[in-house]
Amino acid sequence: MVRQIIFSLLAVASVLSVRAADPTSTRYNAVQCQGSAMPYPDPAMPRVIPDSLTPVFLNHVGRHGARFYSSSKFTTATLRMLDRADSLRTITPVGKELKALCRRIINVTAGRWGALDSLGMAEQRAIASRTFTAFRPLFSGTKISAISSYVPRCIASMDEFTHQLARLDNKIEIYTSSGRQNNSLMRPWTDDVEYKDFMASDGWHKVYDEWFDKNTSPAIAARLLGAMPLAEGEDKDFAMNVYKIVAGCASIGISVDASKFLTSEEYNSLWSIENLHHYLTHSASTLSQAPMDLAARLLLNLIDTFQQAVDGNSTYSVMLRFGHAETLMPLLAIMRLKGCYYMTNYFDTVGQHWMDFHVVPMAANLQMSLLRSKTSGTLYLRVDLNENPVPLIPGRQEIYTPWPQAREYLNRCLPLIMQE
Repeated sequence: MVRQIIFSLLAVASVLSVRAADPTSTRYNAVQCQGSAMPYPDPAMPRVIPDSLTPVFLNHVGRHGARFYSSSKFTTATLRMLDRADSLRTITPVGKELKALCRRIINVTAGRWGALDSLGMAEQRAIASRTFTAFRPLFSGTKISAISSYVPRCIASMDEFTHQLARLDNKIEIYTSSGRQNNSLMRPWTDDVEYKDFMASDGWHKVYDEWFDKNTSPAIAARLLGAMPLAEGEDKDFAMNVYKIVAGCASIGISVDASKFLTSEEYNSLWSIENLHHYLTHSASTLSQAPMDLAARLLLNLIDTFQQAVDGNSTYSVMLRFGHAETLMPLLAIMRLKGCYYMTNYFDTVGQHWMDFHVVPMAANLQMSLLRSKTSGTLYLRVDLNENPVPLIPGRQEIYTPWPQAREYLNRCLPLIMQE
């Protein structure tokens, strides 16, 4: 018996050693492993526009702020398993803690599944305030346009953002629009036939399913449910549900020690599954251009509105758009922004190069500003991702790109059929 235990321990150690040596494994911290559920990270430094440049026009595309869990399915499914373990008297002490956490989440979220929460409201107000400060001339007695997806949390995000602007300057004229008429820009996946065909195909499912099977540890179910008998695959689905629950707590103001339920290695592995799903279904990949091309109409809209401002034909000084993570991921990919575009046939490397917590945390936003030189009159385009400046053109370091070059580059990012 002792020998059997020793051999078992050696086998486990061997597996862990292989995993630790795996060059594709990640070591992100507990905050980063929240992935796209991570609350918005405040920029490290205030945004500064050089005195030599005057803001002319601003385009903003943002994700809704932190929200309550989008549905009850993860907590319901997890509680069902925990209740079964409880009735069979196999549930472990840590399983009982998770059960209490699920009950707390349900109580806090009751009647508000998917709604913008107080943190999400604060995120949008803070971004609005910092944007107002950075681009003050664009908010002085001007006209502003704001549109959103028809989903309530996006409308609420737009309302919080624009309300804060109005508090800062009540002479601003703000024109808002929400509804399905904005789907082509804010929710293009709802009616795109090519994208729907891709989502129904086997290609991405095969890649994802293989990664899912590889990275869901049976140890998680055993640690929480004890020796409860499980059907094939139940332990893996349970592990993923636990990840969803733990990763989403911060967005609704619930403090949780993730290490109670998941080891750091497990948290990273489960994050990588969710991250790969986002990457395959809403970013650029070697499997299909369809997810990335969802953003083509939105990118064309950005180019056109900038050109209207350049030509002096714009009614507005600022145009705001509020959508979803699925709105931003394709847009950032089609623009090939650093850290948001990664092409590979080795999908086990995705987690090292494309991270959803970097691309689309809660309240993620892309701000593109047109600025004019006070001396030469030259117009430049500046791009900020989550309020941090990023180069527009791959392989270059310039933060300010002359508008003709920026327009040419952005136009080349469009599908050929849409290029001028």
